[in-house]
Amino acid sequence: MRVDKLHVTLAGREHVVEAGTTAGQALEMTTGDNEPAVAGAVIAARVSGELRDLGWPLADGDAVEPVHIASPDGLAILRHSTAHVLAQAVQGLFPAARLGIGPSVENGFYYDFGTECPFGPDDLKAIEQRMRQIVKQGQRFSRRVVTEADARAELAGEPYKLELVGLKAGSAAEDESAEVGGAELTIYDNLDAATGEVRWKDLCRGPHLPSTRQIPAFKLIRTGGAYWRGSEQNPQLQRIYGTAWPSRQAQDEYLAMLAEAEKRDHRKLGAELDLFSFPTEIGSGLAVFHPKGGMIRKVMEDYSRQRHEESGYEFVSTPHISKSTLFETSGHLQWFAEGMFPPMEMEGAKYYLKPMNCPFHILIFKARGRSYRELPLRLFEFGSVYRYEKSGVVHGLTRVRGLTMDDAHIFCTREQAGAEIKSLLSFVLGLLSDYGLSDFYLELSTRGEAKEKFVGTDQDWEHATEALREAAQESGLELVDDPGGAAFYGPKISVQARDAIGRTWQLSTIQLDYNEPKRFGMEYQAADGTRQQPIMIHRALFGSVERFLGVLVEHYAGAFPPWLAPVQAVGIPIADAHVPYLDDVVARLRARGIRAEVDAGDDRMQKKIRNAQRQKVPYMLLAGDDDVAAGAVSFRYRSGEQRNGVPVDDAIAEIAAAVAGRIQV
Repeated sequence: MRVDKLHVTLAGREHVVEAGTTAGQALEMTTGDNEPAVAGAVIAARVSGELRDLGWPLADGDAVEPVHIASPDGLAILRHSTAHVLAQAVQGLFPAARLGIGPSVENGFYYDFGTECPFGPDDLKAIEQRMRQIVKQGQRFSRRVVTEADARAELAGEPYKLELVGLKAGSAAEDESAEVGGAELTIYDNLDAATGEVRWKDLCRGPHLPSTRQIPAFKLIRTGGAYWRGSEQNPQLQRIYGTAWPSRQAQDEYLAMLAEAEKRDHRKLGAELDLFSFPTEIGSGLAVFHPKGGMIRKVMEDYSRQRHEESGYEFVSTPHISKSTLFETSGHLQWFAEGMFPPMEMEGAKYYLKPMNCPFHILIFKARGRSYRELPLRLFEFGSVYRYEKSGVVHGLTRVRGLTMDDAHIFCTREQAGAEIKSLLSFVLGLLSDYGLSDFYLELSTRGEAKEKFVGTDQDWEHATEALREAAQESGLELVDDPGGAAFYGPKISVQARDAIGRTWQLSTIQLDYNEPKRFGMEYQAADGTRQQPIMIHRALFGSVERFLGVLVEHYAGAFPPWLAPVQAVGIPIADAHVPYLDDVVARLRARGIRAEVDAGDDRMQKKIRNAQRQKVPYMLLAGDDDVAAGAVSFRYRSGEQRNGVPVDDAIAEIAAAVAGRIQV
């Protein structure tokens, strides 16, 4: 029976439309309703919960919502559409380039190409110019469904696309979902606006912008290498990264942030400030800390230890390796094997570098009988762990292979879990604030729908998830859901912190775990004499010491507050004759616990001041004849501000107060 009319829901209200009406046509009817379809702002639709092109034909009963270009979904569609324009431009200039994949990513997009030679700076300029031509042409993105045979025929010269077609015939991997996800194979054609002629095509599930002309602002950023489908066993492709935004102003702001981020890059500053290095003789992702970097680490760790001791934690220490049986029991060899280094054979047994500290802390709990009177038991360790990160993702201190976890594991009763998590979250946020971070939100990672990837009962997961959610909501911070992001043994809260230039870093994690205690047969004696199983809370506050230090370097642009600075004050003599006077001042500073030194080198005074400023030393104490006679110093700050004739006692008191109070200057 032919249907001439459709009943659809638009902006929460029911409408009757003609059969064959598209999502875009329907949304035009909502002008004047609560959520008008502003011309140029709506670039796609959500039809009955699924993202669709504006040209999608509606069915009876569909609910249609607009997708604005500046929304998260809209930005992803804009950027993926721009990736198609990039690929079209590349193949127009380099016909031999073979297509990989081109998804949207946070703040931009990329596309991978099989080419014989890497792309150079001049190539990027030419590609970007060709992209602008395609944008001006207003080519239309047009979706069509194809059979596997048709797809193979049309993409016969694209070996990587043919591999994705083969994956579709089986089961597509998650990272290719933008290409072949969904119930059917689809190709998007770029059509000439005037003639409808196909200018270019790509295997893709979409959705896309209606037209290339609706790309307001884009820029190519850089190139790099990437293994096909992320495997080092596959060919290395050439990746071009770009960014796209709903306005030129938004893009300019982002590019300004990128320029500032480049100045703050912890790898660059780490070398300039002589903090750490990655010797090739040791291996990728394995850092060594120089004296100044080592001092910052010591101060960070010492303060953390102090706060943990005040909060009732007990300190433990565990080995770097273990027999394989420990990780078999914990489940790491089943669920985390890809992140572990290969085993070592010794005395007929397999040993692994530990990827996590939690199984070791469980053994400490089990070393003797435990009573409910001991709970909650809070164990803490700065424990070295090792993760086999692929070389392509290793990045300075923020993605390493050898790292130091500031790991705590709290063992408690089921009744104690809720209060313990709330107290723990407050402790975490307070300590992070002491290091100068203050802009937080929380992410709650749950197991989502893919239950086969996780261990434990539905009841335990529900109880653990709700306990975490309640604690997160009570904090008053914004809470973002992350379905499927849980650890294999339990859900987690992640503390996300925004730095000085607005970037987000995942820092602390709190995980509630009912499953590891079961796997290890953990017990305590309850008040009624029965044997009960404890609940385990996993908590890494910094995440890792290395990564947290990298984040702080970038947050402060290397200009650490006085309490964290490796050198807190430097004495600068106007002439050699003033060195003994400053030696005495520095000795008095050191007696107050201040890290101070005298620059007695051969450079002139102005050069010494510049050196101290480049090293971002918070305080400079200058002395000449008048200062010596008056028992004073010229007090110079890192900002360049200077006060002359400051009595030495006052200068020392000011520096000591700033350090003791963790003042952010």
